[in-house]
Amino acid sequence: MTRLKLSDIIDDKPVKITIEIPVRLHRELTTYAVVLNGGDAKNAPNPDKLIPPMIERFISSDRAFAKARRSVQEVENEG
Repeated sequence: MTRLKLSDIIDDKPVKITIEIPVRLHRELTTYAVVLNGGDAKNAPNPDKLIPPMIERFISSDRAFAKARRSVQEVENEG
């Protein structure tokens, strides 16, 4: 079985935003959803459900961001 970086989709209280993505990216997200669903296109999640957990995963794995965030929080705590 293929190990994907995205493993589950948590249904959390949403904040609505609108974005435009290239059609190529939409196709890739659709394909990713099918693969995530074990190859079953019928019950695959909608691409818009994949974007938030993908962004969360990206942010949580960005070491430079984590370091910068700690620096900002330290400055805020000192002030």
